[in-house]
Amino acid sequence: MGKQHRFSNGQKGAAIPVRVTPRAKKNEIVEILSDETIKVRLTAPPVEGKANEELISFLSQVLDCKKSDLEIVAGQTGRDKLISVLNMEIDEVTQRILEYMGD
Repeated sequence: MGKQHRFSNGQKGAAIPVRVTPRAKKNEIVEILSDETIKVRLTAPPVEGKANEELISFLSQVLDCKKSDLEIVAGQTGRDKLISVLNMEIDEVTQRILEYMGD
């Protein structure tokens, strides 16, 4: 019967590229690179999924959304990750990140 897809046409969402630096002094968004990648520093070490958990928790605060609306869809074990954001358009995601950064 074909492949099952998790996302339906009815759900809105965005995907954001993120580059993570673990073991930082504080959780913060450092900058948005020219290729639209968001540079994030996290206090968590990159072991046993701790940095990934902290990334989802931190982004849910920045974007003011539920953790369940965020998912790492690529790059679970690397520094470069792709984060899926459900129920939020990319323009709103961008606006909230810029507001967090103080622009």
